[in-house]
Parts: sequence; C-alpha cells; structure tokens
Amino acid sequence: MAASINILNAEHVTKTFGTRVVLDDLSLGLSSGEVIGVVGRNGDGKSTLLGILTGTVEPDAGSVTRTGSVSIGLLAQAETPVPGQTVRDLVVQGRPDHVWASDPAARPIVEQMLADIDLDSATSELSGGERRRAALVALMLGDHDLLVLDEPTNHLDVEAVAWLAGHLRALRAHGVAMLIVSHDRWFLDEVCNRVWEVHDATVDAYDGGYAAYTLARAERSRQAAANEARRRNLVRKELAWLRRGAPARTSKPRFRIDAANALIADVPDPRDKLELARFSASRLGKDVFDLDDVTLTLPDGRSLLKHLTWSIGPGDRIGLVGVNGAGKSTLLNLLDQLIEPTSGRVKQGKTLHIAHLTQEVHELDADRPEGRETVLDSVQRLRQETTLATGRETGAGNLLEDFGFTGQRLVTRVGDLSGGEKRRLQLLRLLIEEPNVLLLDEPTNDLDIDTLRVVEDYLDTWPGTLIVVTHDRYFLERVCDVTYALMGDGSCVLLPGGIDQYLEAREHREAGPSKSQQVGSSADPSAPGPSSARLRRARKDMARLEGQISRARHDLDGIHEEMARVATDFVKLNELQQDASRLETRIDDLENAWLEAGELIEEA
Repeated sequence: MAASINILNAEHVTKTFGTRVVLDDLSLGLSSGEVIGVVGRNGDGKSTLLGILTGTVEPDAGSVTRTGSVSIGLLAQAETPVPGQTVRDLVVQGRPDHVWASDPAARPIVEQMLADIDLDSATSELSGGERRRAALVALMLGDHDLLVLDEPTNHLDVEAVAWLAGHLRALRAHGVAMLIVSHDRWFLDEVCNRVWEVHDATVDAYDGGYAAYTLARAERSRQAAANEARRRNLVRKELAWLRRGAPARTSKPRFRIDAANALIADVPDPRDKLELARFSASRLGKDVFDLDDVTLTLPDGRSLLKHLTWSIGPGDRIGLVGVNGAGKSTLLNLLDQLIEPTSGRVKQGKTLHIAHLTQEVHELDADRPEGRETVLDSVQRLRQETTLATGRETGAGNLLEDFGFTGQRLVTRVGDLSGGEKRRLQLLRLLIEEPNVLLLDEPTNDLDIDTLRVVEDYLDTWPGTLIVVTHDRYFLERVCDVTYALMGDGSCVLLPGGIDQYLEAREHREAGPSKSQQVGSSADPSAPGPSSARLRRARKDMARLEGQISRARHDLDGIHEEMARVATDFVKLNELQQDASRLETRIDDLENAWLEAGELIEEA
C-alpha cells in the first residue's frame, strides 16, 4: 500500500451555538486510507464536526487546512433533488447504458444498488430511500479522496449494508479516506479502522473498529468517578456481549481478549433466557400468535406470504430480515391485526397487550395534540410511575433521563424535537405502558449508540414476546435469540446460522439455485469446489453454531432440572415440557446447519 498522505488538519477549532459550546479548542487530522467512525449522542456535535472539516460550516475560532486539491464527496442525511435531473445524470453523468455498463468500476455498483430503479427517472420522483441510494452510488463513482457519509446505511436492507461494507473496504485499500457517522455498530466494526467519539465539546480518538473502541471505552469508564457508574455498567454489559455472544464478531488481538476477560469476570450474561421465558409465560399464557395457512396477496397480484403456518410463543425473541419490499412491516401489521390476510387465519392470545413501534412518528407532529405537550407532560400523562420487569419501580423522570431527556429538553414541546428525539420519545412512551408483546419496526432509526445501549439494556430484562424488524445486525444479534427471513417469494424461513446464512442464501438465489435448494443448504455437488470466502464463512458458521448449541443445551438442562423439582405439579410440568420441545427443535435445526457447514469444509 502507498504511504499515507495527510488530507486535512483542524487546529484549535471552536464552535458555539448561542451560549452552548459544541466544539472547544479541537485539533485533529485525517490521512489517506483512514476510515473513521464518528460516534456520540445526538446533539453532541457530530454533524457540526463534519461540516467544519468539509468547509460547509465555519468555525468561530481556529482553522482547517486541506491538502492541495483534495476532492471531498459528501452524503448528507437529507438529499435535495435538483429540478430536471435524472438518476442517469446524477450517477453516470448521463452516459447511455452501453457506455457505463462497459466500465468495470461502474457496472457492479449500479447493478447492485440501483437494480430496481429506472435510470431515466427524475430524482424528484424517487422516494427518500431511493434518492439516498442514488446519491450514495454517485459518491462511490466520483473518484473522491475523502468520502463523508452521514448515516449511509439508512434505508438499506441487510444485504445492501453487507455489500456496501465490502465495497468501502475495497476503497479503503486504495487509499480513500472516509468519515462515517452511523449508529450501525456492525457496519462500523466492518469498515472503520479508527473511531472518534464526540462528547462534551471534545473528541476522543481510538484505534480499531467499534469492538476495539468499546473495549477502550469500558476501561476508561471502569476508572471513572462514581457519578459515571450508570454509564460504566452499560458499557461493561455490552462488552460482555461482544466477548461472549455476538455472532460473526471480527477477530481481536490477544491482548484485547485478555483485557476483555479481566473486565467481564464479574459480569453476568446479558439475560437469563430460562427465567424470562417462565415470567413471560405467566404474563402471556400459552398462546401469543398462531398463523394458520396464511396467504397475503397485494392488489398487483404479488404474494408476500404463501400458506404460512407459524406459532409464536411466550418469551420468543424473533428478528425478521429480508430485502426492502419483502413484507416485513406488513407481517407486523398482520400480527397486530391492522390488516387482514387474503386467506387463512391469524389468532391472538387472550391476554396480549401489544405495543407496536412503526416507522412513522406523525402522532408527535406539532399540529397534533401530543405535539403541543412538553416532553415531561407527554410521559407523565401516560404514567407517573411504572414497574420494570425486574420488579423495580421507577419514575417517569428516571426513564426520561435514561433516554437522554434532561434539563431544558424536558420542557421542550414535543413538536419541536428533532427526528431522533421524537423516535426516542416514541419508543419510551410505548415501553412505559408495560406491554407484554413488542413489535418493533426499524427501532434503531435515528437513535445514537448510547441510546441504543439503554434500549438493549432495558430489553435484556423485559419478559415478553419480542419481534424486531431491523437492518441493524448488531442490534438484532444483541436482543434476539432466533432469526427468520422473508425471502421475497412468499416464504418465511428459520435461519439457524443467522445473518451470514441469509446473505449466503441470497447470493445463491441471485446465482440461480435449483428450486429444491433450501436456505443454508450446500451448493450443487457438481458445481466447482467452495471458494475461499465461502470456506471462511463456513468455519465462522461452525464456531458460532457450536456456541449456540452449547447455550441451547445448557438451557435445556435447566428445564430438565426444573421438571424434576416440580414432578408433582402437572400443569407446570406440561408448560416446561412445551419449553423443552421448542428447545429440542431449535437444537436439531442448529445441529443440521452445523453438519452442512462441516460438509462444505470437507468438500474442499
């Protein structure tokens, strides 16, 4: 790789808004090949920092120096369409198909990211997500020295996020520098080699991706004063998850693993699944959702679901993935009985108290009654005090503080909040009503990483049925125990191998697999031997599945011990037997996936 070249430097930069100091006497630099993830709470100055470095915001003091004729490409959170501009004009400078398609750099990017968009469409006619994808492609083809990306994974499905991460790694290898603001922690860990944390008007720099940043931040928090105890505990708990549970976590140097083991020696697992399942059954009973031969067909004739039969029980924690348009949000609406199936039946349990977080926050707009309330009044009207799943009572003020609403923000009108703050408040208002079923549609949208930690910590001890639709791999793996995929052909399939299995299945589908090939199955024996990339995935799958099998067997042993203790209580015994049967089925699925990964390795 070529020697690193300095691209820009900021010296003694200060920026204030009114009486608030956002950045104070800040000095830092950026070189070619550096991919820096910028993290911090909403409102702490991440976007201001990017604006100062790119020249769109002027500092009150200090200076920013850019080397030579450095080319900077900027992806803002909101893209404004240019009147009369087409997608072709924006992305390939108006070139016809036979010209840009012969360009080996342009063709794979356009075909992957814009396959469902007509290049001759006006950008003003695109949806927000489509316009964002087009702008992202234009940046990647722009031959820039520095890419500044503000929430690049918004509106992208899991498959597109994985592809984007791979492409940005390739650009990094060619010396392209990047500044990335994102709440997607898996994406940050895959792409970045440094992290800047913006807080308290300064920036702390860390080497490595998100996992290394978490380790370093945990160590700093461990040594902090007593008034930082709450923040330290959240970070330590996430560290335990990084070390013990998260699938497909990137490898770390030995000294980091030793440091992690020392820090989490006294940290329990994120949640006691068996105890939560028992508590959930007592709140929900035996039945939650039963889908019987459900088919859902759109007016245009496309079937989102075909003859789906699915039983969802108390305490199930399910993640749903699929390409955009596969029907994930529609399935949540079906479970909530907001829509009816074309055929079949959706049955709800009798004791359900459902909280459904949609992607819209219109109920909090300024022209609605809720939008004219203050933040504190909005929450206190719902409940002054609530009892958490652990039995601990907490006031509305404490929950508001946990979710980042303090000081002046408590008396701010709801309608005047930013999009991210409205999303936080929307989620808090749902949780404070103590539901026993949570349907979450893209809950991580517009939330900063610290707030995501608070949500994950709350969900760790929340004993109910949880169904999450998200493109955020880290959040999904963190809070869910099992993953299902809507494959776009009307099927809903279990993914024992997690997101990696889904991406491999999508890759096979694009390559035209036989109709008999199932999700996660090995390739046709007559096909060429496995590629090195597939072998690496298979080895990672085996290691991950071994851990999942071990945990599932441990949970099953716990159920068997409990069955021995309540041998004379036939009602309790029957409930435990149902729990054991579900676990045995899951273990069988995991073992089958493990064998398939092993066969792939043997073929090599």
